[in-house]
Amino acid sequence: MQKVKLPHQIDPVKSALQRSDYEGVVNTSDMVRLNNIVVSSDDYVEANVQFLKDEQGLTVFRGSLMTSVELLCQRCNEAFKQNLNVEFCYSPVQGEDEFDSLPEAYEPVEVDEHGMVNLLQLFEDDLMVSLPLVPRHAEAECTVTESDMQFGQLKPEDERPNPFAVLKELKRD
Repeated sequence: MQKVKLPHQIDPVKSALQRSDYEGVVNTSDMVRLNNIVVSSDDYVEANVQFLKDEQGLTVFRGSLMTSVELLCQRCNEAFKQNLNVEFCYSPVQGEDEFDSLPEAYEPVEVDEHGMVNLLQLFEDDLMVSLPLVPRHAEAECTVTESDMQFGQLKPEDERPNPFAVLKELKRD
């Protein structure tokens, strides 16, 4: 099956009424913010998105994203490959009132004034959130060992007089 490019913007309500399913790719070159925080990335993000109406009549779209990026190990400063697999489940809302009434199973996503959702930005956000806070190899794969991580001994601090020693003297009298 050939992968097709997904649209960057989509009307989730119209797509849910049509029960649309999309399976395709998004160019990672279009994801500028993601490319600024990784060393390199695959050319495409594989995306699978299904639009539907749930039992309550809410518009929902769910799916998954898969790609690989190279991150810089914070322990040894070498690049390593990280697979990103993200699953999402969103419900479009418009205005603050709808945010509170949404079930916990759905993540709210705000639509613009035309009822459109920017899928590219949403996918990029999901991928960025799935990145590790401190990227590093597994210890077995890293070139820096535990013994290399010791940087020396701390010298003991100079003994300073206790500022409350004066109070101790007053208590004796």
